[in-house]
Amino acid sequence: MMKYKVALFDLDGVVFDTEPQYTVFWGGIARQYHPEQPGLEHTIKGSTLEQIFGKFFADVPNEHASIVERLNVFEQQMRYEYVAGFERFVTTLRSHGVRTAIVTSSNRPKMEAVYAQHPELNGYFDAILTSEDFSESKPSPDCYIKGAERFHVLPEECVVFEDSFNGLESGRESGAYVVGLSTTNPAEQIASLTNMVIADYEDERVEGKLYGLFSF
Repeated sequence: MMKYKVALFDLDGVVFDTEPQYTVFWGGIARQYHPEQPGLEHTIKGSTLEQIFGKFFADVPNEHASIVERLNVFEQQMRYEYVAGFERFVTTLRSHGVRTAIVTSSNRPKMEAVYAQHPELNGYFDAILTSEDFSESKPSPDCYIKGAERFHVLPEECVVFEDSFNGLESGRESGAYVVGLSTTNPAEQIASLTNMVIADYEDERVEGKLYGLFSF
């Protein structure tokens, strides 16, 4: 089995267990503007803000600025709690020379809120790529191709950690090995888009295989 050199992590639902909070936020927005579409907050998971407005709120363009303002306030107040086992996992990878990066659709202002709660975060990664670094949004593979380029390797030499359908497709289309976390969607729903599904980084069923992906 090929040994991989680089680990590329999405942020929400992969590094931090924030998806339930976003469900609450977007559930409120959806009920306000589209009460005729119950469950819309689940449909938009993993989409960028641009995609959300373009696909689901194109009919209320004058409200976009208000929604963004409310989202910014919400993200400043969110709790950013690590997915179980993440800190131990990423620290182990780095101690064995594996390069690591965050590759997220989140923007830099949101990341400032994250850093305020977790100033140690930068120490876990060799690079942090945000939405400002990409020309195309997930499910385009552009972000993970650029993530690989940052380390002068091919996507095929990387492991992508993702949770959303858009993100999983992005990782798969880049050519990377894809590990799907069932933090946002049920394992059976994401299995076809992944090479491996884990509940979290303490998933004893696959822990040995997960570490075995890397070259140490």
